[in-house]
Amino acid sequence: MSEISIRNLLKYYDRLLGLRLIAGERGLDRTINSADTNRPALALSGFVDLFTINLVQLLGNHEIEYLRSLPKERRSQALQVIFQFDIPCMVITGRGRMLPELRELADTYDIPLLKSEFNTPKLVRLLHFYLDANFAPQVTLHGTLVDVHGIGLLFKGRSAIGKSEVALDLVERGHRLVADDTVVITRMAQGILVGHSTEILQDHIEIRGVGILDLQRLFGVRATRQQKRVEVIVHLVDWDEEVGYERIGLDDKIAVILGVELPEITVPLFPGKNITVIIETIAQNYLLRIKGYHSAREFDNRLIRTMQQKASGKGR
Repeated sequence: MSEISIRNLLKYYDRLLGLRLIAGERGLDRTINSADTNRPALALSGFVDLFTINLVQLLGNHEIEYLRSLPKERRSQALQVIFQFDIPCMVITGRGRMLPELRELADTYDIPLLKSEFNTPKLVRLLHFYLDANFAPQVTLHGTLVDVHGIGLLFKGRSAIGKSEVALDLVERGHRLVADDTVVITRMAQGILVGHSTEILQDHIEIRGVGILDLQRLFGVRATRQQKRVEVIVHLVDWDEEVGYERIGLDDKIAVILGVELPEITVPLFPGKNITVIIETIAQNYLLRIKGYHSAREFDNRLIRTMQQKASGKGR
């Protein structure tokens, strides 16, 4: 989501952010597009060359007390400097007392005036926590996301290749479905990709020939989860004798989603193949890699040592 209106900010986050509307109701359709905030301290003194007008404006105890120290006419002038700009909203934080000039200017300029019960540092932290995901880059992919041994595996492949069937088998073995068919992926801070389902498909899976299944009701609440970090891409393909598939695992393939590189493993399918056990092994092998153990490289080093020993006449 690239922006959020003040109306929706109050609708979804009023209790979480301790917010309530004081004045400027006609401006509730104004929008914000960043979780960052601005404290207009210098702007109140008349210096607006560096005033960031597109952010939520916060007036804490210091700003309020400064304004209260001014004569009424000077106070109105200082506030009008702020309200003349097209700011999204004004928020009074903590114990800052409401000034009548704030109400008047908010209604005059149709700029929402909000009051938060939290102090400024806490409100800033909460705004970042709850709103960062709204403004983070997103992409919707066709696939299935499953939490296997704590690793988020994203299954890709042609339609009807069996992604949902594999996911169902994994859930029956105690793993957890995150999203089926449509996976919404968000790039969070530090390049972390988090996937979740669309609201309408949450907890559901489609099995051709059977229909739509509610996995929570079938397998219990532990069968699904709302979101999961995407860590490995598993590309399911039809078996082709002409294709040379990876057999050792030294050459790591990489896929890029939203600018983030992820390991990609291609698994060919043919009748009778125990794909579920292979998927579980992929997750466990990735856990070993996280801990610094790379099976293919260890085998390669072992092979090289054996060849060196034989070349020197020390091998059996």
